[in-house]
Amino acid sequence: MTQIKTQYNRRSFIKVSAAAGGGMLIGFSWLNGCKPNSKEIAAGLPVPKEWFDINGYIKIGDTGLVTIFSPNPEIGQNVRTSMPMIVAEELEVPWENVVVEQAPLNTGFYQNQFAGGSLSIRLSWNALRMAGATGKRMLMEAAAKEWGLQVDEVTASEGVIKENNGTRSVGYGEIAAKAVGIEIPEEVTLKNVNDFKLIGTDVKNVDGKKIVTGQPLFGLDFQREGMKLAMIQHPPAFGMQLVDFNEDEIKNMPGISDAFIIDTTIAEPGMFDEVGFKKLVAIVGDSTWQLMQAKKALKVNWETTSELENSELHIQRLEEALVSGEVEETRTDGDPEAAFKKAAKVIERTYSAPFIAHNTLEPMNFFANVTDTAAELIGPTQTPEALEGSVAKLLNLPLENITVNMTRIGGGFGRRLYVHFGLEAAAISKKIGGPVKLIYSREDDMTQGTYRPTYRSVYKAGLDENNTLIAFSVKGAGLTEGPVFVNRFPAGTVDNYLAQRIKVATNITTGAWRAPRSNFTAGAEQAFLDEVAELAGKDPIDFRLELFERAIKNPVGEKNEYEAERYAGVLKLVKEKANWGEAKQGVHRGVAAYFCHSTYVAEIFDIVMKNDKPVIAKVWCAADCGIVVNKDGAKNMLEGGIIDGIGHGTYSQLTFENGAPKQMNFDTYQLIRNSQVPKEIEVFFVDNDIDPTGLGEPGLPPAIGALANALYKATGQRHYHQPFNLEKQIIG
Repeated sequence: MTQIKTQYNRRSFIKVSAAAGGGMLIGFSWLNGCKPNSKEIAAGLPVPKEWFDINGYIKIGDTGLVTIFSPNPEIGQNVRTSMPMIVAEELEVPWENVVVEQAPLNTGFYQNQFAGGSLSIRLSWNALRMAGATGKRMLMEAAAKEWGLQVDEVTASEGVIKENNGTRSVGYGEIAAKAVGIEIPEEVTLKNVNDFKLIGTDVKNVDGKKIVTGQPLFGLDFQREGMKLAMIQHPPAFGMQLVDFNEDEIKNMPGISDAFIIDTTIAEPGMFDEVGFKKLVAIVGDSTWQLMQAKKALKVNWETTSELENSELHIQRLEEALVSGEVEETRTDGDPEAAFKKAAKVIERTYSAPFIAHNTLEPMNFFANVTDTAAELIGPTQTPEALEGSVAKLLNLPLENITVNMTRIGGGFGRRLYVHFGLEAAAISKKIGGPVKLIYSREDDMTQGTYRPTYRSVYKAGLDENNTLIAFSVKGAGLTEGPVFVNRFPAGTVDNYLAQRIKVATNITTGAWRAPRSNFTAGAEQAFLDEVAELAGKDPIDFRLELFERAIKNPVGEKNEYEAERYAGVLKLVKEKANWGEAKQGVHRGVAAYFCHSTYVAEIFDIVMKNDKPVIAKVWCAADCGIVVNKDGAKNMLEGGIIDGIGHGTYSQLTFENGAPKQMNFDTYQLIRNSQVPKEIEVFFVDNDIDPTGLGEPGLPPAIGALANALYKATGQRHYHQPFNLEKQIIG
């Protein structure tokens, strides 16, 4: 058992009070409540007589039903399932007695209320456990007091409290009202990892049925009586700005109620206020069809304010930067230059990747209702707190007058970290003086920016006469940030090491894209290491394990941002599970391993040839993400990351001409097809008791490297530049 300070007191526990019908409401500083949806009541339990709107709580009804409110946005990472699992584990309540609801934004109750960086479970792990354990302790004390016993003379399990040396028992719902006056414990005892009953099992997504039956969950589903619809038109190219448009003509079109220019420029913008265009045409009307017809009729005057860039210029700038660019960050161990001169063998390769868009399934949208004194916003955002602050600045309203509620998000991948579409909805609502839902077309979204940067890196390795790695260097440039992590593997594994990260200027806006920087670096690094292993005449996995062995026994430097033993552990696990080294007729294998978001993932791709074309037959994946809360959800995250990595590494790209992206929809921007995904993906987890780390992103980066290495084995062709552009070659 682990004794842990609750970190709660009478001020941070917002309310512990008797509910009508005998329920207990336990308010925590990290949760905020809203009215539960009775359709989600657990099967087999009657609905409590009355629900209460309480700020921040775990709620226990007189029937034994437990409701908790999830503070983090749900973008498919399954937090609406895994977060309540953690509370239920420590609360000792049956999973079927637990329901979960989405909390609105409330910065007064908790921090880190966002979805990004694979951080949701990682940041809330201890708080969720303490919440459940504190509730259990208070219920146990209430029962013990009722029976004239000490708290250590009773036990809680499966939502029932029993006396240890007797026959009396009471359900949580029956004793909840009497727990109200119990003093909040200064410390609570958390369960040993070995005693977990629910955590580590397979639990299906609580929203699964709603998703597949098309029930309203997402921002695009949201409706409000009297609500107008709106669309925007931004400049056609980066480096251009809006001057004016045929306003009167557009206003007179059928179904159009208004058209005007908005400007979402705010003072002191934050990191999530990044946007390519702040001055836009806004059109308001009754239907999306009428709005799209009005957009087609637009006649806009644009002015050029800066250079209109193209893809050829981007390549040129990256190449020049690798020679003489501004170095953002560097690391040097030993004397790489001298070591390369002494090396018996030297290999150097260049890798690149283009701009890519996020292309979430649900296009950008947001509802806003702005009055003279307040603003209400509802929609899909990964950063509700950032949106709240930016809207307050834009509208010059007090922060407490801004309300943000989150819908389920139809894909994020970093795109919805940026809040500009919520700001635009607020600006439009203020102008028309009523509620409005802003909707982007696919073209609006793909051409507005916040793209994954374009990258170019040069890798170099030197081997001595014994085929031992004695020198390694990597230099990476990107628009607008370089891709290199200077203190990550293979830093620490070689005496002579140089890493440089270089940034290059552009007026095209870039932003976070699933596994930032890693989504390129992993593929380049792992493909290069395979070539180095081949040059050394060594097995690709054995070669990597040799490097990790050096980092374990005698690491170079003191700032290595990974644990070599855990890194090696996933490689060993995937090697064992896939029977690596055992020849399989007609099967061509590639491997990659990578560390990001505090998680280690190794993958092996099996490719077979059908009609002289490579087909991904199977992917083997091993992950070390600490304690796995929900194995079903964890597997889903890794499977999705693998498929996403294959698709974007193989097909996706944005190219530019005169400042404008040439790809604007899925007819020109290719994504992976269902027929092209691996026939089978098998996932394994390293078993340990380390606190959970991230899983939303780490499955993607190694997929690109493992695919490139397997393709080489199958076809004899190396792939240095993403996308691989195999088009129909991978048929799935």
